[in-house]
Amino acid sequence: MKNSLVVSGMLLLFSLSAAAQPVHDAFAKITTVPEAQQWIAANPKLKPALLYLNSQKDSTVIDRRLLRQNQGDVFSVGYVTYKVLEAVEKVNFRASYIFLDGGSLSESQVDSLKKIIVQKASSGTDWNSLSDQYTMDGNTTHGDTGWFFGEEMMPKEFQDAVKAHNKGDIFFVDVSDRGWHYIVKKTYDDDDKKTATVLRANGR
Repeated sequence: MKNSLVVSGMLLLFSLSAAAQPVHDAFAKITTVPEAQQWIAANPKLKPALLYLNSQKDSTVIDRRLLRQNQGDVFSVGYVTYKVLEAVEKVNFRASYIFLDGGSLSESQVDSLKKIIVQKASSGTDWNSLSDQYTMDGNTTHGDTGWFFGEEMMPKEFQDAVKAHNKGDIFFVDVSDRGWHYIVKKTYDDDDKKTATVLRANGR
Protein backbone atom coordinates (compact mmCIF):
# COMPACT_ATOMS: atom_id res chain seq x y z
CA MET A 1 0.00 0.00 0.00
CA LYS A 2 2.79 2.35 0.97
CA ASN A 3 4.68 1.65 -2.24
CA SER A 4 1.50 2.20 -4.22
CA LEU A 5 1.04 5.66 -2.65
CA VAL A 6 4.63 6.57 -3.42
CA VAL A 7 4.26 5.51 -7.03
CA SER A 8 0.94 7.38 -7.33
CA GLY A 9 2.54 10.51 -5.89
CA MET A 10 5.44 10.32 -8.31
CA LEU A 11 3.10 9.86 -11.24
CA LEU A 12 1.06 12.85 -10.11
CA LEU A 13 4.16 15.06 -9.87
CA PHE A 14 5.34 13.85 -13.26
CA SER A 15 2.00 14.57 -14.88
CA LEU A 16 1.85 18.06 -13.37
CA SER A 17 5.37 18.80 -14.57
CA ALA A 18 4.66 17.46 -18.05
CA ALA A 19 1.44 19.46 -18.32
CA ALA A 20 3.06 22.68 -17.13
CA GLN A 21 6.34 22.48 -19.07
CA PRO A 22 4.92 23.99 -22.28
CA VAL A 23 4.39 27.34 -20.52
CA HIS A 24 8.14 27.87 -20.16
CA ASP A 25 8.71 26.68 -23.72
CA ALA A 26 5.99 28.95 -25.09
CA PHE A 27 7.33 31.96 -23.19
CA ALA A 28 10.80 31.35 -24.60
CA LYS A 29 9.38 31.85 -28.11
CA ILE A 30 7.42 35.03 -27.31
CA THR A 31 9.43 38.21 -27.92
CA THR A 32 6.91 41.05 -28.36
CA VAL A 33 3.89 42.43 -26.53
CA PRO A 34 1.51 41.66 -29.46
CA GLU A 35 2.69 38.03 -29.43
CA ALA A 36 2.12 37.92 -25.67
CA GLN A 37 -1.39 39.31 -26.10
CA GLN A 38 -2.22 36.61 -28.64
CA TRP A 39 -0.93 33.92 -26.28
CA ILE A 40 -2.98 35.38 -23.41
CA ALA A 41 -6.15 35.27 -25.53
CA ALA A 42 -5.48 31.62 -26.45
CA ASN A 43 -4.72 30.40 -22.90
CA PRO A 44 -7.27 31.92 -20.49
CA LYS A 45 -7.23 28.88 -18.16
CA LEU A 46 -3.65 29.68 -17.16
CA LYS A 47 -4.75 33.13 -15.91
CA PRO A 48 -2.12 34.96 -17.97
CA ALA A 49 -1.53 38.69 -17.67
CA LEU A 50 0.82 41.46 -18.70
CA LEU A 51 2.47 43.35 -15.85
CA TYR A 52 3.74 46.89 -16.35
CA LEU A 53 6.27 47.61 -13.60
CA ASN A 54 8.02 50.78 -12.51
CA SER A 55 10.84 50.77 -9.94
CA GLN A 56 9.57 54.02 -8.44
CA LYS A 57 6.15 52.69 -7.49
CA ASP A 58 6.23 48.87 -7.54
CA SER A 59 8.01 47.52 -4.48
CA THR A 60 6.69 44.07 -3.55
CA VAL A 61 9.27 41.28 -3.30
CA ILE A 62 8.26 39.76 -6.64
CA ASP A 63 8.10 43.20 -8.32
CA ARG A 64 11.66 43.96 -7.23
CA ARG A 65 12.84 40.57 -8.44
CA LEU A 66 11.21 41.07 -11.82
CA LEU A 67 12.74 44.52 -12.17
CA ARG A 68 16.21 43.07 -11.58
CA GLN A 69 15.86 40.71 -14.56
CA ASN A 70 17.08 41.39 -18.06
CA GLN A 71 14.97 41.60 -21.18
CA GLY A 72 14.28 38.10 -22.48
CA ASP A 73 14.65 36.30 -19.13
CA VAL A 74 12.20 33.47 -18.42
CA PHE A 75 11.93 31.99 -14.93
CA SER A 76 9.45 30.47 -12.52
CA VAL A 77 8.51 31.22 -8.93
CA GLY A 78 6.54 28.31 -7.54
CA TYR A 79 4.02 27.38 -10.21
CA VAL A 80 3.98 30.78 -11.89
CA THR A 81 6.19 31.55 -14.89
CA TYR A 82 7.36 34.99 -15.99
CA LYS A 83 8.88 36.37 -19.19
CA VAL A 84 10.47 39.83 -19.28
CA LEU A 85 9.42 41.22 -22.63
CA GLU A 86 10.82 44.72 -22.20
CA ALA A 87 13.23 46.21 -19.66
CA VAL A 88 14.39 49.81 -19.84
CA GLU A 89 16.64 51.57 -17.35
CA LYS A 90 16.97 55.34 -17.40
CA VAL A 91 19.01 57.58 -15.12
CA ASN A 92 18.15 61.28 -15.00
CA PHE A 93 20.46 63.95 -13.59
CA ARG A 94 19.95 67.46 -12.29
CA ALA A 95 22.37 70.27 -11.58
CA SER A 96 22.79 74.04 -11.70
CA TYR A 97 25.50 75.74 -13.69
CA ILE A 98 27.19 79.00 -14.56
CA PHE A 99 28.31 79.25 -18.18
CA LEU A 100 31.44 81.13 -19.22
CA ASP A 101 32.00 81.79 -22.92
CA GLY A 102 35.57 81.11 -23.98
CA GLY A 103 34.86 82.90 -27.23
CA SER A 104 34.42 86.19 -25.38
CA LEU A 105 36.85 85.68 -22.50
CA SER A 106 40.53 84.88 -22.47
CA GLU A 107 41.75 81.71 -20.77
CA SER A 108 43.10 83.73 -17.85
CA GLN A 109 39.77 85.56 -17.46
CA VAL A 110 37.91 82.24 -17.40
CA ASP A 111 40.27 80.83 -14.77
CA SER A 112 39.97 83.98 -12.66
CA LEU A 113 36.17 83.94 -12.75
CA LYS A 114 36.11 80.23 -11.87
CA LYS A 115 38.13 80.93 -8.73
CA ILE A 116 36.01 83.93 -7.74
CA ILE A 117 32.72 82.06 -8.22
CA VAL A 118 33.82 78.95 -6.33
CA GLN A 119 35.18 81.08 -3.49
CA LYS A 120 31.89 82.97 -3.20
CA ALA A 121 29.86 79.75 -3.35
CA SER A 122 32.06 78.15 -0.68
CA SER A 123 31.56 81.23 1.51
CA GLY A 124 27.79 80.82 1.40
CA THR A 125 26.73 83.13 -1.40
CA ASP A 126 23.43 81.95 -2.89
CA TRP A 127 24.05 79.90 -6.02
CA ASN A 128 21.04 81.33 -7.83
CA SER A 129 22.40 84.83 -7.32
CA LEU A 130 25.81 83.78 -8.58
CA SER A 131 24.29 82.22 -11.67
CA ASP A 132 22.21 85.30 -12.41
CA GLN A 133 25.29 87.50 -12.00
CA TYR A 134 27.91 85.55 -13.93
CA THR A 135 26.35 83.15 -16.44
CA MET A 136 26.84 84.17 -20.06
CA ASP A 137 24.13 82.14 -21.82
CA GLY A 138 21.16 84.30 -20.82
CA ASN A 139 19.23 81.48 -19.11
CA THR A 140 16.36 82.50 -16.83
CA THR A 141 16.35 79.42 -14.59
CA HIS A 142 19.32 80.35 -12.34
CA GLY A 143 21.23 77.71 -14.31
CA ASP A 144 18.94 74.87 -13.24
CA THR A 145 19.13 72.14 -15.88
CA GLY A 146 15.93 70.42 -14.78
CA TRP A 147 15.99 66.63 -15.01
CA PHE A 148 17.98 65.64 -18.07
CA PHE A 149 19.08 62.47 -19.80
CA GLY A 150 21.33 62.18 -22.81
CA GLU A 151 23.33 64.57 -24.94
CA GLU A 152 20.25 66.09 -26.59
CA MET A 153 20.02 68.46 -23.62
CA MET A 154 23.59 68.93 -22.36
CA PRO A 155 27.05 68.14 -23.83
CA LYS A 156 28.42 64.67 -23.14
CA GLU A 157 31.25 66.15 -21.07
CA PHE A 158 28.67 67.86 -18.86
CA GLN A 159 26.57 64.73 -18.42
CA ASP A 160 29.59 62.53 -17.65
CA ALA A 161 30.86 64.97 -15.03
CA VAL A 162 27.48 65.28 -13.30
CA LYS A 163 27.16 61.49 -13.26
CA ALA A 164 30.59 61.15 -11.65
CA HIS A 165 29.89 63.58 -8.80
CA ASN A 166 27.70 63.54 -5.70
CA LYS A 167 24.92 65.86 -4.66
CA GLY A 168 26.34 69.15 -3.36
CA ASP A 169 29.65 68.91 -5.25
CA ILE A 170 30.88 71.98 -7.15
CA PHE A 171 33.14 71.26 -10.13
CA PHE A 172 34.28 72.46 -13.54
CA VAL A 173 33.32 71.15 -16.97
CA ASP A 174 35.22 72.35 -20.03
CA VAL A 175 34.12 71.63 -23.60
CA SER A 176 37.42 72.76 -25.07
CA ASP A 177 36.65 72.38 -28.78
CA ARG A 178 33.72 74.77 -28.40
CA GLY A 179 35.20 77.13 -25.85
CA TRP A 180 32.43 76.36 -23.36
CA HIS A 181 33.20 76.44 -19.65
CA TYR A 182 30.83 75.50 -16.84
CA ILE A 183 30.96 75.84 -13.08
CA VAL A 184 28.49 73.20 -11.95
CA LYS A 185 26.77 72.35 -8.69
CA LYS A 186 25.06 68.96 -8.51
CA THR A 187 21.74 69.72 -6.83
CA TYR A 188 19.99 66.34 -6.69
CA ASP A 189 20.83 62.67 -6.29
CA ASP A 190 20.49 60.69 -9.53
CA ASP A 191 16.96 59.65 -10.40
CA ASP A 192 17.31 56.00 -11.40
CA LYS A 193 14.18 54.47 -12.89
CA LYS A 194 13.63 51.06 -14.47
CA THR A 195 10.47 49.91 -16.21
CA ALA A 196 9.57 46.41 -17.32
CA THR A 197 6.79 44.70 -19.22
CA VAL A 198 6.36 41.14 -17.98
CA LEU A 199 4.19 38.26 -19.16
CA ARG A 200 3.01 35.94 -16.37
CA ALA A 201 0.91 32.78 -16.29
CA ASN A 202 0.20 29.84 -14.03
CA GLY A 203 2.31 26.82 -14.90
CA ARG A 204 5.96 26.11 -15.60
